[in-house]
Amino acid sequence: MIGMLARQGAKALLQTFVPPSLVAWSGPKMERSAPRRVALTFDDGPHALTRDYLSVLERYDAKATFFVVGECCARHPELVADVARAGHELAGHGYTHRRFTELSAAELREELERTQALLPESGRRRPFVRPPHGAVSLGSTIACARAGFTVVLWSRDSGDWCTERSDDVVRTFDTALEPGAIVLFHEGQGWTLDALPRILENLRKAGHELCTVGELLGA
Repeated sequence: MIGMLARQGAKALLQTFVPPSLVAWSGPKMERSAPRRVALTFDDGPHALTRDYLSVLERYDAKATFFVVGECCARHPELVADVARAGHELAGHGYTHRRFTELSAAELREELERTQALLPESGRRRPFVRPPHGAVSLGSTIACARAGFTVVLWSRDSGDWCTERSDDVVRTFDTALEPGAIVLFHEGQGWTLDALPRILENLRKAGHELCTVGELLGA
């Protein structure tokens, strides 16, 4: 309980005082006439199911950001190439998927740099990174910033990490998404894959443009 409260406190401080150039939770607020953009993100790959995820995204003309684990990229560079070839965005999710809050500054920098070296050049001044488990602290965020990275979290959690039922994941989107939302999904889960077509179809019907984090943030 104490750990949970500490994490919530750290997130509240970051949301209040840290600029979105260093920590992003969602996209900028948009005018009514602007595109209703929503950024889709997928954590923990690449995985044996990655190509199936890519197939569903292609079917719905949707782009996404894949936050990938370095050691998985090292094992499956062909899947990293497939994601990039399909026009999606790749960003780091740690090399070993250890919580950034449990690493020293030197260990964290190594995790960031080893993973980034396995990814295609993004062309951004500050590459994106997502902390494993969404675990953040002021110290780990400062370490990411000093290493030249922007931390990307999310404003809508699909909840696919705490269920094995596709219907549960679909129901997470019964409440309408605000334009500018960053949505959290995970790779490697059959129930997420099964839920995706229904979710993407509903988001399209609601008028959303399904894009990458970089497109959403204009980065």
